[in-house]
Amino acid sequence: MFFRKSTTKSTAISFETFLSGTPARDYVLRDAPYAEQIERAAEMLRDADSVLLGAGAGMSAAAGAQYGGTFFEEQFGEFQKIYGKGPYMQDMYYAGFYPFPDQEAKWGLWSKLALTAGANLDVTPLHRTLLSALADKPLFLLSTNADHQFEKAGLPAQQIFATQGSYTRIQCSRGCHPKTYPAVHLFREMDAARQNGRIPSDMVPKCPVCGADMAMNLRVDNRFVEDAAWHEAERRFGAFLLGNLDRKLVLLELGVGFNTPTIIRFPFEKLVREHENVRLLRLNVGEGAAVPASFGNRALGIDADMAKSITDIVRTMNEA
Repeated sequence: MFFRKSTTKSTAISFETFLSGTPARDYVLRDAPYAEQIERAAEMLRDADSVLLGAGAGMSAAAGAQYGGTFFEEQFGEFQKIYGKGPYMQDMYYAGFYPFPDQEAKWGLWSKLALTAGANLDVTPLHRTLLSALADKPLFLLSTNADHQFEKAGLPAQQIFATQGSYTRIQCSRGCHPKTYPAVHLFREMDAARQNGRIPSDMVPKCPVCGADMAMNLRVDNRFVEDAAWHEAERRFGAFLLGNLDRKLVLLELGVGFNTPTIIRFPFEKLVREHENVRLLRLNVGEGAAVPASFGNRALGIDADMAKSITDIVRTMNEA
């Protein structure tokens, strides 16, 4: 059962105020048997009035997204031949940071990377499984992923706040104006025209306002553009959170580690500390599944392959 409701009241919640969590000092890994943890997780979700999903890179990986290894060699071998197999050309994440000699080379790789990690990616069966179990709950997604997998799985865009940008959009590299632009069609044209890892010079995108080079709309520095759609998603997120803090709210954290913990992990823990009716269900592997011991039975971390744990939780919910 949930504890008494919080007496804390707010009139608005912005993303900036949400990002005020601090790391726990008492992380522990629960040692209960796996089957017992699955039963507890299913009970938490069944008993919830609403669910706030927090998805990190681990969710896409558990669903089947691949980034490095043999997959990278097969998909990006042409770039390894050009730039070598050094520390950058090992997976899609690090490849994006390669110090390309010019924009033609940069977009030669980035057009393929954006399509592979975004528009062409479809690892949604696990996402659909999870969403099907939560179909009767008020639901919202806060995500650091830029791959749109929950949206492809059927979650309406109005219930999603992707804070870190999108593999489908570009912006001015200087951030000179608060607008982003759809670019999948451009990426496909670049991908088809690429030769020796480079695109033609006349395909290099330029800012329509200041003439600077364009960049991916991904949060890598303080020039990241938060456009009108971003701020509208922020508003909807704040409204959902404010409207559910006095209800039986479960924070379902999916594959969020310590790469960018200040966006989901630490703020989720802060919500549990401040609102006794809020519970945290954390799915991850290894230390990523640790939860603050001080939360007692209001927090559960399951250290397991998330494809298995999500499937087992949903099955248990359906069996009730």
